[in-house]
Amino acid sequence: ADGEQPLKANSVFSIFSMTKAFTNILTLRAIEQGRFALTTKIVDIIPEFSGPPRDRATFFHLLTHTAGWPGLWEVKPGGYVGDLEETISDICQFVMGTTEPGERCNYQPLINHALMGEALRRTDPKGRSLRDIFREDLFEPLGMRDTAMGVRKDLQPRHVVPDMRGSLPVETPGRTKPGPFGIFEEEEAEMPHVGCVSTADDIYRFAEMLRRGGELDGARILSPGTIRLAHQNWTGDMENELYRWLALTMGAEGYPAYIGLGFALRGEKIVPSQYGTLTNVGTFGNNGAGSTLFWVDPVADVSFVCLTSGVMHEWANIGRFQRYSDAVAAAML
Repeated sequence: ADGEQPLKANSVFSIFSMTKAFTNILTLRAIEQGRFALTTKIVDIIPEFSGPPRDRATFFHLLTHTAGWPGLWEVKPGGYVGDLEETISDICQFVMGTTEPGERCNYQPLINHALMGEALRRTDPKGRSLRDIFREDLFEPLGMRDTAMGVRKDLQPRHVVPDMRGSLPVETPGRTKPGPFGIFEEEEAEMPHVGCVSTADDIYRFAEMLRRGGELDGARILSPGTIRLAHQNWTGDMENELYRWLALTMGAEGYPAYIGLGFALRGEKIVPSQYGTLTNVGTFGNNGAGSTLFWVDPVADVSFVCLTSGVMHEWANIGRFQRYSDAVAAAML
């Protein structure tokens, strides 16, 4: 059919919310550097994010999705989310807390990582753009040559345009690319929650850095202690409100969120999980919009990556990746 092309080993995928993993790691790195702390309030870095109860939210709350505002896919109807400065302005104007930070867990598709990205930019000692921070502090040290925020010009011929299949609740048009999801084809879009593209090889290098305790090929990104802290369960038995709603609509019961400092976890109970039921407790990773996944099993000492271009309904995607993850776990000797 027109526009179809075979996938290749170096095909470039939109990784959607897997982008959050990069933002999480750079946020933890900034904390290690003393630029702010897990207990720092967001308002201390972004003063215009004032007013109770949101002004009591900390970086710990952002990383664990317990900051207390509703799960929003867009800040305002029809708003453009590819300009970080504009997005932050809209967040400060329109997003208000609905519960006290720490009381509930509700996965945030957009807000938390936009705030973390802005905090990285505002506290950067070199005054760089967020795109340059990602490239210089993470992608280049790890040898992730085919990873970028936005579809870099040299990557565009290999970029697999995602097939949305009606699975996303909102449209995200671009300013330079046509179509309801044109933003995912733009070069200059700066979205620390969904805006990166990458290859399977590059994501594997990122996962291997995590498996090795924060280092790869001599490049130290985080300390082993921070990595261990990040894949502990920091949400206890709290349910993830977004996934609770999803489970109930599919006739299932809710289950614990199992979220670390930015990572999703394979928790102690046997529940629907993209990270498998045969993997070891403590397996951690991130996933993106019904299409992409990576995880690290620190007990088996294994990393797994799967990138696809078709965005499935999230419940079907959970079932698919659970089967894939279990198959990988069953194959480990």
